[in-house]
Amino acid sequence: MARKDDVLRLLEQQVKAKRENRLKSFHPYPKQRAFIEAGADHRERLLCAGNQLGKSTVGAYEMACHLTGIYPSDWPGRRFDHPVRAWAAGESSAATRDISQRALVGSPGDPEAWGTGMIPKALLVGKSASHGVADAIDTLRVRHASGGVSECTFKSYEMTREKWQGASLDLVWLDEEPDESIYIEALARTAATRGSIYLTFTPLRGYSAVVSRFLREASPDRCFVKFGIKDAGHIPEEERARVIASYPAHQRQARTEGEPLLGAGAVFETPEVNLYFPPDQYIPEYWHKLWGIDFGVSHPFAAVLIAYDRDGDCVYVLEALRMVGKQPIHHVAAMRKIAPEVKVAYPHDGHIREKSSGTQLIKFYKDQGLRVLGSHATWPGGNNSLEAGLMEIEERASSGRLRVKQTLHDWFEEYRMYHRDENGNPVKIMDDLLAATRYALMMKRHARPGAIGAPLRPYAAGEPLRRPYRGPQKSATEAFFDVFHRRGYP
Repeated sequence: MARKDDVLRLLEQQVKAKRENRLKSFHPYPKQRAFIEAGADHRERLLCAGNQLGKSTVGAYEMACHLTGIYPSDWPGRRFDHPVRAWAAGESSAATRDISQRALVGSPGDPEAWGTGMIPKALLVGKSASHGVADAIDTLRVRHASGGVSECTFKSYEMTREKWQGASLDLVWLDEEPDESIYIEALARTAATRGSIYLTFTPLRGYSAVVSRFLREASPDRCFVKFGIKDAGHIPEEERARVIASYPAHQRQARTEGEPLLGAGAVFETPEVNLYFPPDQYIPEYWHKLWGIDFGVSHPFAAVLIAYDRDGDCVYVLEALRMVGKQPIHHVAAMRKIAPEVKVAYPHDGHIREKSSGTQLIKFYKDQGLRVLGSHATWPGGNNSLEAGLMEIEERASSGRLRVKQTLHDWFEEYRMYHRDENGNPVKIMDDLLAATRYALMMKRHARPGAIGAPLRPYAAGEPLRRPYRGPQKSATEAFFDVFHRRGYP
Protein backbone atom coordinates (compact mmCIF):
# COMPACT_ATOMS: atom_id res chain seq x y z
CA MET A 1 0.00 0.00 0.00
CA ALA A 2 2.85 2.34 0.88
CA ARG A 3 4.49 1.56 -2.46
CA LYS A 4 1.31 2.50 -4.33
CA ASP A 5 1.11 5.79 -2.39
CA ASP A 6 4.74 6.56 -3.28
CA VAL A 7 4.08 5.96 -6.99
CA LEU A 8 0.96 8.13 -6.88
CA ARG A 9 2.87 10.89 -5.08
CA LEU A 10 5.65 10.70 -7.68
CA LEU A 11 3.17 10.96 -10.54
CA GLU A 12 1.50 13.97 -8.92
CA GLN A 13 4.89 15.65 -8.53
CA GLN A 14 5.71 15.02 -12.20
CA VAL A 15 2.37 16.46 -13.30
CA LYS A 16 2.89 19.50 -11.08
CA ALA A 17 6.46 20.01 -12.32
CA LYS A 18 5.31 19.90 -15.94
CA ARG A 19 2.34 22.18 -15.19
CA GLU A 20 4.59 24.76 -13.55
CA ASN A 21 7.33 24.61 -16.18
CA ARG A 22 5.67 24.51 -19.61
CA LEU A 23 8.73 26.19 -21.08
CA LYS A 24 10.72 22.98 -20.71
CA SER A 25 8.20 20.76 -22.48
CA PHE A 26 7.07 23.04 -25.32
CA HIS A 27 8.28 22.16 -28.81
CA PRO A 28 7.36 24.58 -31.63
CA TYR A 29 6.02 23.35 -34.96
CA PRO A 30 8.33 23.83 -37.98
CA LYS A 31 6.62 27.07 -39.09
CA GLN A 32 6.71 28.42 -35.52
CA ARG A 33 10.38 27.52 -35.35
CA ALA A 34 11.01 29.31 -38.66
CA PHE A 35 9.40 32.42 -37.16
CA ILE A 36 11.69 32.24 -34.12
CA GLU A 37 14.72 31.63 -36.32
CA ALA A 38 13.99 34.77 -38.34
CA GLY A 39 14.61 36.78 -35.17
CA ALA A 40 18.33 36.15 -35.51
CA ASP A 41 18.53 38.38 -38.60
CA HIS A 42 15.39 40.57 -38.61
CA ARG A 43 14.36 43.25 -36.11
CA GLU A 44 10.71 43.21 -37.24
CA ARG A 45 8.74 39.98 -37.66
CA LEU A 46 5.14 39.11 -38.39
CA LEU A 47 3.48 35.72 -37.91
CA CYS A 48 0.35 35.74 -40.11
CA ALA A 49 -1.65 32.82 -38.74
CA GLY A 50 -5.15 31.43 -38.76
CA ASN A 51 -7.39 31.34 -35.69
CA GLN A 52 -6.63 28.93 -32.84
CA LEU A 53 -3.50 27.55 -34.50
CA GLY A 54 -0.99 28.55 -31.80
CA LYS A 55 0.18 32.03 -32.74
CA SER A 56 -0.18 33.44 -29.20
CA THR A 57 1.39 30.31 -27.75
CA VAL A 58 4.58 30.67 -29.75
CA GLY A 59 4.59 34.41 -29.03
CA ALA A 60 4.49 33.66 -25.29
CA TYR A 61 7.11 30.93 -25.67
CA GLU A 62 9.61 33.31 -27.26
CA MET A 63 8.88 36.03 -24.70
CA ALA A 64 9.41 33.54 -21.85
CA CYS A 65 12.78 32.44 -23.26
CA HIS A 66 14.01 36.02 -23.47
CA LEU A 67 12.69 37.01 -20.04
CA THR A 68 14.30 34.03 -18.33
CA GLY A 69 17.42 33.71 -20.49
CA ILE A 70 16.69 29.98 -20.67
CA TYR A 71 17.02 28.84 -24.28
CA PRO A 72 16.84 25.25 -25.52
CA SER A 73 20.11 23.85 -26.88
CA ASP A 74 18.82 24.05 -30.46
CA TRP A 75 17.42 27.60 -30.16
CA PRO A 76 17.69 29.11 -33.67
CA GLY A 77 16.72 32.73 -32.99
CA ARG A 78 18.14 35.78 -31.28
CA ARG A 79 19.50 35.49 -27.74
CA PHE A 80 19.85 38.03 -24.96
CA ASP A 81 22.66 37.39 -22.45
CA HIS A 82 21.29 39.96 -19.98
CA PRO A 83 17.93 40.74 -18.30
CA VAL A 84 15.56 42.37 -20.75
CA ARG A 85 12.95 45.10 -20.59
CA ALA A 86 9.93 44.09 -22.64
CA TRP A 87 6.36 44.99 -23.46
CA ALA A 88 3.52 42.63 -24.36
CA ALA A 89 0.39 44.24 -25.80
CA GLY A 90 -3.07 43.44 -27.17
CA GLU A 91 -6.17 45.17 -28.45
CA SER A 92 -7.51 46.08 -24.99
CA SER A 93 -6.47 45.72 -21.37
CA ALA A 94 -8.94 42.85 -20.97
CA ALA A 95 -7.69 41.13 -24.14
CA THR A 96 -4.07 41.52 -23.03
CA ARG A 97 -4.97 39.97 -19.66
CA ASP A 98 -6.90 37.08 -21.20
CA ILE A 99 -4.39 36.25 -23.96
CA SER A 100 -0.81 37.46 -23.43
CA GLN A 101 -0.84 37.51 -19.62
CA ARG A 102 -2.63 34.15 -19.42
CA ALA A 103 -0.17 32.55 -21.85
CA LEU A 104 2.79 33.80 -19.81
CA VAL A 105 1.71 33.21 -16.17
CA GLY A 106 -1.61 31.29 -16.15
CA SER A 107 -5.33 31.99 -15.83
CA PRO A 108 -5.99 35.44 -14.29
CA GLY A 109 -7.82 35.54 -10.95
CA ASP A 110 -6.99 31.91 -10.06
CA PRO A 111 -4.24 31.61 -7.39
CA GLU A 112 -3.85 27.91 -8.16
CA ALA A 113 -3.07 28.73 -11.80
CA TRP A 114 -0.25 31.17 -10.99
CA GLY A 115 2.90 29.93 -12.70
CA THR A 116 1.16 27.59 -15.15
CA GLY A 117 1.96 29.70 -18.21
CA MET A 118 5.15 29.65 -20.28
CA ILE A 119 7.29 31.30 -17.59
CA PRO A 120 8.37 28.72 -14.95
CA LYS A 121 6.72 29.43 -11.60
CA ALA A 122 10.05 29.27 -9.77
CA LEU A 123 11.31 32.25 -11.81
CA LEU A 124 8.36 34.57 -11.15
CA VAL A 125 9.67 36.98 -8.52
CA GLY A 126 7.06 39.73 -8.47
CA LYS A 127 4.21 41.60 -10.11
CA SER A 128 2.35 44.87 -9.84
CA ALA A 129 -1.38 45.14 -10.40
CA SER A 130 -2.98 47.15 -13.16
CA HIS A 131 -5.56 49.69 -11.97
CA GLY A 132 -7.93 49.49 -14.90
CA VAL A 133 -9.03 45.84 -15.22
CA ALA A 134 -9.58 43.23 -12.51
CA ASP A 135 -6.80 40.63 -12.18
CA ALA A 136 -4.69 42.36 -14.83
CA ILE A 137 -0.95 42.74 -14.24
CA ASP A 138 0.85 45.97 -15.00
CA THR A 139 4.48 44.79 -14.76
CA LEU A 140 5.87 41.30 -14.27
CA ARG A 141 9.34 40.62 -12.79
CA VAL A 142 11.18 37.47 -13.87
CA ARG A 143 14.51 36.05 -12.71
CA HIS A 144 17.03 35.88 -15.57
CA ALA A 145 19.62 33.14 -15.98
CA SER A 146 22.40 35.74 -15.71
CA GLY A 147 21.35 36.52 -12.13
CA GLY A 148 19.44 39.74 -12.78
CA VAL A 149 15.73 40.40 -13.16
CA SER A 150 13.82 40.99 -16.41
CA GLU A 151 10.67 43.10 -16.59
CA CYS A 152 7.64 42.70 -18.84
CA THR A 153 4.99 45.44 -18.87
CA PHE A 154 1.54 44.73 -20.31
CA LYS A 155 0.05 47.36 -22.63
CA SER A 156 -3.06 47.82 -24.76
CA TYR A 157 -3.81 49.60 -28.02
CA GLU A 158 -6.52 51.56 -26.17
CA MET A 159 -3.87 53.61 -24.41
CA THR A 160 -2.96 57.03 -25.72
CA ARG A 161 0.25 57.39 -27.68
CA GLU A 162 1.82 59.24 -24.75
CA LYS A 163 1.71 56.03 -22.72
CA TRP A 164 3.62 54.29 -25.50
CA GLN A 165 6.41 56.86 -25.47
CA GLY A 166 9.59 57.32 -23.48
CA ALA A 167 10.72 53.77 -22.70
CA SER A 168 13.79 52.13 -24.25
CA LEU A 169 13.13 48.42 -24.69
CA ASP A 170 14.87 45.23 -25.76
CA LEU A 171 11.72 43.47 -26.89
CA VAL A 172 8.09 44.14 -27.86
CA TRP A 173 5.42 41.49 -28.56
CA LEU A 174 2.18 42.68 -30.18
CA ASP A 175 -0.57 40.06 -30.14
CA GLU A 176 -3.36 41.01 -32.57
CA GLU A 177 -2.95 43.72 -35.18
CA PRO A 178 -2.33 47.32 -34.04
CA ASP A 179 -2.96 50.55 -35.92
CA GLU A 180 0.07 51.83 -37.80
CA SER A 181 0.63 54.70 -35.33
CA ILE A 182 0.82 52.27 -32.40
CA TYR A 183 3.14 49.97 -34.34
CA ILE A 184 5.53 52.78 -35.27
CA GLU A 185 5.57 54.01 -31.65
CA ALA A 186 6.33 50.49 -30.40
CA LEU A 187 9.06 50.11 -33.02
CA ALA A 188 10.62 53.37 -31.86
CA ARG A 189 10.97 51.94 -28.35
CA THR A 190 13.52 49.42 -29.70
CA ALA A 191 15.53 51.83 -31.88
CA ALA A 192 18.23 52.78 -29.35
CA THR A 193 18.81 49.18 -28.22
CA ARG A 194 18.52 47.59 -31.67
CA GLY A 195 15.90 45.47 -29.97
CA SER A 196 13.31 43.17 -31.55
CA ILE A 197 9.62 43.59 -32.22
CA TYR A 198 7.32 40.78 -33.31
CA LEU A 199 3.61 40.48 -34.08
CA THR A 200 1.29 37.49 -33.98
CA PHE A 201 -2.19 37.89 -35.46
CA THR A 202 -4.80 36.76 -37.96
CA PRO A 203 -4.89 39.44 -40.72
CA LEU A 204 -8.62 40.20 -40.62
CA ARG A 205 -8.07 43.85 -41.64
CA GLY A 206 -6.81 42.79 -45.05
CA TYR A 207 -3.89 44.64 -46.60
CA SER A 208 -3.71 47.30 -43.91
CA ALA A 209 -0.72 49.60 -43.54
CA VAL A 210 0.90 47.23 -41.03
CA VAL A 211 0.34 44.10 -43.14
CA SER A 212 1.48 45.87 -46.31
CA ARG A 213 4.66 46.95 -44.51
CA PHE A 214 5.65 43.29 -44.21
CA LEU A 215 4.15 41.76 -47.34
CA ARG A 216 4.91 44.52 -49.86
CA GLU A 217 7.79 46.65 -48.58
CA ALA A 218 11.04 44.72 -48.86
CA SER A 219 13.57 45.40 -46.09
CA PRO A 220 16.47 43.40 -44.62
CA ASP A 221 15.11 44.30 -41.16
CA ARG A 222 11.68 42.81 -41.86
CA CYS A 223 10.30 39.30 -42.24
CA PHE A 224 6.94 37.52 -42.18
CA VAL A 225 5.89 33.88 -41.87
CA LYS A 226 2.47 32.43 -42.75
CA PHE A 227 1.16 29.71 -40.44
CA GLY A 228 -1.83 27.77 -41.75
CA ILE A 229 -4.05 24.98 -40.49
CA LYS A 230 -1.90 22.30 -42.14
CA ASP A 231 1.07 23.56 -40.11
CA ALA A 232 -0.71 23.07 -36.76
CA GLY A 233 -0.05 19.52 -35.55
CA HIS A 234 -2.67 19.64 -32.79
CA ILE A 235 -5.52 19.74 -35.34
CA PRO A 236 -6.04 16.22 -36.75
CA GLU A 237 -6.19 15.97 -40.52
CA GLU A 238 -9.74 14.62 -40.41
CA GLU A 239 -10.83 17.73 -38.44
CA ARG A 240 -9.35 20.30 -40.81
CA ALA A 241 -12.13 20.14 -43.40
CA ARG A 242 -14.76 20.63 -40.67
CA VAL A 243 -12.90 23.64 -39.23
CA ILE A 244 -12.47 25.23 -42.66
CA ALA A 245 -16.13 24.70 -43.57
CA SER A 246 -17.27 26.36 -40.32
CA TYR A 247 -16.11 29.81 -41.53
CA PRO A 248 -17.84 31.98 -44.15
CA ALA A 249 -16.34 31.34 -47.58
CA HIS A 250 -14.72 34.77 -47.93
CA GLN A 251 -13.05 34.45 -44.49
CA ARG A 252 -11.63 30.96 -44.83
CA GLN A 253 -8.23 31.91 -46.24
CA ALA A 254 -7.70 34.46 -43.48
CA ARG A 255 -8.99 32.36 -40.59
CA THR A 256 -7.31 29.10 -41.59
CA GLU A 257 -4.25 30.07 -43.65
CA GLY A 258 -3.25 33.51 -42.40
CA GLU A 259 -3.94 35.16 -45.75
CA PRO A 260 -5.07 38.82 -45.48
CA LEU A 261 -8.86 39.02 -45.49
CA LEU A 262 -10.34 40.27 -48.74
CA GLY A 263 -13.33 42.18 -47.36
CA ALA A 264 -16.56 40.61 -48.59
CA GLY A 265 -14.57 38.36 -50.90
CA ALA A 266 -12.34 38.30 -53.96
CA VAL A 267 -13.71 39.88 -57.13
CA PHE A 268 -12.23 37.23 -59.43
CA GLU A 269 -13.13 33.61 -58.79
CA THR A 270 -11.27 31.92 -61.66
CA PRO A 271 -7.99 30.38 -60.38
CA GLU A 272 -5.02 32.30 -61.73
CA VAL A 273 -3.42 29.11 -63.04
CA ASN A 274 -6.23 28.93 -65.61
CA LEU A 275 -4.94 32.17 -67.15
CA TYR A 276 -1.32 31.12 -67.62
CA PHE A 277 0.39 30.97 -70.98
CA PRO A 278 4.14 30.25 -71.34
CA PRO A 279 6.50 33.19 -71.94
CA ASP A 280 7.88 31.59 -75.13
CA GLN A 281 4.47 31.28 -76.82
CA TYR A 282 4.49 32.64 -80.39
CA ILE A 283 2.41 35.80 -80.84
CA PRO A 284 1.54 36.35 -84.55
CA GLU A 285 2.03 39.79 -86.08
CA TYR A 286 -1.53 39.83 -87.39
CA TRP A 287 -2.97 39.71 -83.86
CA HIS A 288 -4.09 43.20 -82.86
CA LYS A 289 -1.94 44.97 -80.23
CA LEU A 290 -2.74 47.77 -77.78
CA TRP A 291 -1.28 49.32 -74.66
CA GLY A 292 -3.44 50.33 -71.69
CA ILE A 293 -2.05 52.75 -69.12
CA ASP A 294 -3.09 54.04 -65.70
CA PHE A 295 -1.51 57.34 -64.68
CA GLY A 296 0.59 57.38 -61.53
CA VAL A 297 -0.58 60.64 -59.96
CA SER A 298 -1.18 59.42 -56.39
CA HIS A 299 -0.28 55.77 -56.96
CA PRO A 300 2.08 53.74 -59.18
CA PHE A 301 2.05 54.24 -62.95
CA ALA A 302 1.01 51.07 -64.77
CA ALA A 303 1.11 49.92 -68.38
CA VAL A 304 -0.21 46.67 -69.84
CA LEU A 305 0.37 45.42 -73.39
CA ILE A 306 -2.31 43.14 -74.86
CA ALA A 307 -2.60 41.14 -78.06
CA TYR A 308 -6.11 40.45 -79.36
CA ASP A 309 -6.76 37.31 -81.39
CA ARG A 310 -9.96 38.36 -83.15
CA ASP A 311 -10.56 34.94 -84.69
CA GLY A 312 -10.66 33.27 -81.27
CA ASP A 313 -11.91 36.39 -79.43
CA CYS A 314 -9.07 35.87 -76.94
CA VAL A 315 -7.00 38.57 -75.25
CA TYR A 316 -3.38 37.89 -74.26
CA VAL A 317 -1.62 40.05 -71.66
CA LEU A 318 1.96 40.17 -72.92
CA GLU A 319 3.69 42.70 -70.67
CA ALA A 320 2.95 44.56 -67.43
CA LEU A 321 4.92 47.53 -66.10
CA ARG A 322 4.41 49.13 -62.69
CA MET A 323 6.60 52.11 -61.76
CA VAL A 324 6.77 54.27 -58.62
CA GLY A 325 8.29 57.72 -58.31
CA LYS A 326 9.13 58.13 -62.01
CA GLN A 327 8.20 60.79 -64.56
CA PRO A 328 6.41 60.41 -67.92
CA ILE A 329 9.76 60.35 -69.74
CA HIS A 330 10.70 57.20 -67.82
CA HIS A 331 7.28 55.60 -68.33
CA VAL A 332 7.42 56.17 -72.09
CA ALA A 333 11.02 54.98 -72.38
CA ALA A 334 10.13 51.68 -70.69
CA MET A 335 7.13 51.15 -72.98
CA ARG A 336 9.05 52.03 -76.14
CA LYS A 337 11.68 49.41 -75.34
CA ILE A 338 8.93 46.81 -75.63
CA ALA A 339 6.49 48.02 -78.30
CA PRO A 340 7.12 51.57 -79.56
CA GLU A 341 4.72 51.40 -82.51
CA VAL A 342 1.69 50.18 -80.60
CA LYS A 343 -1.04 52.68 -79.77
CA VAL A 344 -2.10 53.46 -76.22
CA ALA A 345 -5.47 53.57 -74.44
CA TYR A 346 -5.65 55.92 -71.45
CA PRO A 347 -8.25 56.79 -68.75
CA HIS A 348 -10.45 59.88 -68.59
CA ASP A 349 -8.19 61.57 -66.04
CA GLY A 350 -5.66 62.07 -68.83
CA HIS A 351 -7.57 65.27 -69.62
CA ILE A 352 -7.00 66.68 -66.12
CA ARG A 353 -4.75 69.72 -66.27
CA GLU A 354 -1.55 69.77 -64.26
CA LYS A 355 -1.83 72.56 -61.66
CA SER A 356 1.44 74.42 -62.20
CA SER A 357 1.45 74.45 -66.02
CA GLY A 358 -2.21 74.03 -66.91
CA THR A 359 -1.20 71.31 -69.37
CA GLN A 360 -3.34 68.18 -69.78
CA LEU A 361 -1.67 65.11 -68.28
CA ILE A 362 -1.89 63.12 -71.51
CA LYS A 363 0.06 65.82 -73.38
CA PHE A 364 3.18 65.07 -71.32
CA TYR A 365 3.04 61.54 -72.75
CA LYS A 366 2.34 62.70 -76.29
CA ASP A 367 5.34 65.01 -76.11
CA GLN A 368 7.53 62.00 -75.29
CA GLY A 369 6.39 60.23 -78.46
CA LEU A 370 3.73 57.92 -77.05
CA ARG A 371 1.15 57.01 -79.72
CA VAL A 372 -2.01 57.62 -77.70
CA LEU A 373 -5.51 57.13 -79.09
CA GLY A 374 -7.60 60.16 -79.98
CA SER A 375 -9.86 59.99 -76.90
CA HIS A 376 -9.89 58.42 -73.47
CA ALA A 377 -10.98 54.82 -72.93
CA THR A 378 -14.69 53.98 -73.09
CA TRP A 379 -16.77 50.95 -73.86
CA PRO A 380 -18.69 50.97 -77.16
CA GLY A 381 -21.55 53.36 -76.46
CA GLY A 382 -19.46 55.85 -74.48
CA ASN A 383 -19.47 54.70 -70.84
CA ASN A 384 -16.41 53.67 -68.82
CA SER A 385 -18.10 51.48 -66.18
CA LEU A 386 -15.76 49.87 -63.64
CA GLU A 387 -18.15 46.98 -63.01
CA ALA A 388 -18.38 46.30 -66.74
CA GLY A 389 -14.60 46.01 -66.83
CA LEU A 390 -14.49 43.63 -63.88
CA MET A 391 -17.23 41.49 -65.44
CA GLU A 392 -15.31 41.45 -68.74
CA ILE A 393 -12.14 40.23 -67.02
CA GLU A 394 -13.93 37.53 -65.01
CA GLU A 395 -16.07 36.35 -67.93
CA ARG A 396 -13.04 36.09 -70.20
CA ALA A 397 -10.95 34.41 -67.49
CA SER A 398 -13.63 31.81 -66.73
CA SER A 399 -14.18 31.01 -70.41
CA GLY A 400 -10.49 30.77 -71.31
CA ARG A 401 -10.54 33.95 -73.43
CA LEU A 402 -8.14 35.91 -71.21
CA ARG A 403 -4.60 34.60 -71.02
CA VAL A 404 -1.72 36.19 -69.10
CA LYS A 405 1.99 35.49 -69.46
CA GLN A 406 2.91 33.22 -66.59
CA THR A 407 5.89 35.35 -65.51
CA LEU A 408 3.87 38.55 -64.87
CA HIS A 409 3.89 38.15 -61.10
CA ASP A 410 2.83 41.72 -60.29
CA TRP A 411 -0.25 41.34 -62.50
CA PHE A 412 -1.23 38.09 -60.80
CA GLU A 413 -0.68 39.62 -57.36
CA GLU A 414 -3.24 42.32 -58.13
CA TYR A 415 -5.63 39.77 -59.67
CA ARG A 416 -5.38 37.59 -56.56
CA MET A 417 -5.85 40.48 -54.08
CA TYR A 418 -8.58 42.49 -55.78
CA HIS A 419 -11.62 42.37 -53.52
CA ARG A 420 -14.80 44.09 -52.36
CA ASP A 421 -15.41 45.83 -49.06
CA GLU A 422 -18.23 44.93 -46.70
CA ASN A 423 -20.62 47.06 -48.76
CA GLY A 424 -19.78 45.18 -51.93
CA ASN A 425 -17.73 47.98 -53.52
CA PRO A 426 -14.41 47.17 -55.22
CA VAL A 427 -11.46 48.27 -53.08
CA LYS A 428 -9.26 50.34 -55.35
CA ILE A 429 -5.93 49.70 -53.68
CA MET A 430 -3.03 48.11 -55.56
CA ASP A 431 -5.16 47.76 -58.71
CA ASP A 432 -2.97 49.73 -61.12
CA LEU A 433 -2.18 46.92 -63.58
CA LEU A 434 -5.78 45.71 -63.53
CA ALA A 435 -6.94 49.26 -64.28
CA ALA A 436 -4.55 49.45 -67.24
CA THR A 437 -5.86 46.07 -68.42
CA ARG A 438 -9.45 47.36 -68.25
CA TYR A 439 -8.61 50.39 -70.37
CA ALA A 440 -6.96 48.18 -72.99
CA LEU A 441 -10.00 45.87 -73.03
CA MET A 442 -12.35 48.86 -73.38
CA MET A 443 -10.52 50.07 -76.48
CA LYS A 444 -9.47 46.79 -78.09
CA ARG A 445 -11.66 47.74 -81.06
CA HIS A 446 -8.92 50.30 -81.85
CA ALA A 447 -6.06 47.79 -81.65
CA ARG A 448 -4.12 47.15 -84.86
CA PRO A 449 -1.83 44.37 -86.12
CA GLY A 450 1.89 44.81 -85.69
CA ALA A 451 5.16 43.32 -84.49
CA ILE A 452 6.47 43.61 -80.97
CA GLY A 453 9.98 44.99 -80.60
CA ALA A 454 12.14 48.07 -81.05
CA PRO A 455 12.00 50.04 -84.31
CA LEU A 456 14.81 49.56 -86.82
CA ARG A 457 16.19 52.99 -86.00
CA PRO A 458 15.35 55.78 -83.50
CA TYR A 459 13.10 58.64 -84.47
CA ALA A 460 14.85 61.71 -85.84
CA ALA A 461 13.94 65.15 -84.52
CA GLY A 462 10.67 66.29 -86.08
CA GLU A 463 10.12 62.97 -87.88
CA PRO A 464 6.48 61.83 -87.94
CA LEU A 465 5.75 58.64 -86.04
CA ARG A 466 5.77 55.58 -88.31
CA ARG A 467 2.68 53.44 -88.58
CA PRO A 468 2.90 49.86 -87.28
CA TYR A 469 1.14 48.34 -90.30
CA ARG A 470 1.52 49.26 -93.98
CA GLY A 471 -0.29 48.17 -97.13
CA PRO A 472 -3.77 46.81 -97.67
CA GLN A 473 -5.53 45.02 -94.84
CA LYS A 474 -5.28 41.23 -95.18
CA SER A 475 -7.65 38.66 -93.84
CA ALA A 476 -6.60 36.61 -90.84
CA THR A 477 -6.17 33.54 -93.08
CA GLU A 478 -3.89 35.40 -95.51
CA ALA A 479 -1.83 36.82 -92.68
CA PHE A 480 -1.59 33.37 -91.11
CA PHE A 481 -0.11 31.84 -94.28
CA ASP A 482 2.22 34.84 -94.68
CA VAL A 483 3.76 33.90 -91.33
CA PHE A 484 4.21 30.32 -92.51
CA HIS A 485 5.89 31.44 -95.73
CA ARG A 486 8.31 33.69 -93.81
CA ARG A 487 9.21 30.74 -91.63
CA GLY A 488 10.12 28.66 -94.67
CA TYR A 489 6.98 26.52 -95.00
CA PRO A 490 5.57 25.99 -98.54
